[in-house]
Amino acid sequence: MPIPTLETQRLIMRRPELTDAPSIQVLAADYDIAKNLLQMPHPYPEGGASSWINSAHEAEREGEKDFSFVITRKADGEYIGSMGIHLDHENQRAEIGYWLGKPYWGQGYATEAAVRLLQFGFEELRLNRIYARCFSENIGSERVMQKIGMQYEGLLRQEIYKWGQYIDLKMYAVLRSDHDDNH
Repeated sequence: MPIPTLETQRLIMRRPELTDAPSIQVLAADYDIAKNLLQMPHPYPEGGASSWINSAHEAEREGEKDFSFVITRKADGEYIGSMGIHLDHENQRAEIGYWLGKPYWGQGYATEAAVRLLQFGFEELRLNRIYARCFSENIGSERVMQKIGMQYEGLLRQEIYKWGQYIDLKMYAVLRSDHDDNH
């Protein structure tokens, strides 16, 4: 299945293209972005955005289990962040992940995009469960999970080793039945 284009009131979520690389490179270089993400390096390597885009295209060609989206504003087409969904077809579940450039925090964009991604997951991919994890200190991401109807499922103690320390993750999830009841 090719990466679809998803729309919300203010946003377009689409397949990443190499023309997005300069914008991604600038926003991903921010320490405050990397410190909150499981797999984001800091400093962000030169060419890292192009490599990510190429790997997303390769996964799409090979029919992998990932959909990677760039998030742009409808009003001006500006790249503001990225979002993805990693599928586990056998168990009809997926994990979502997201990040926004720091200038776009606190404006409801992540919540708006995540709501649309849940809709895609439940209605188009026919998933039963969608979950997300965040570092225990990442209150902004945790609030997004709560706002989109995910339920707190627990703390994964010292789940990640990053930058010389063990980090706890909070786990949230929503089931299709929960989503259907609210929509």
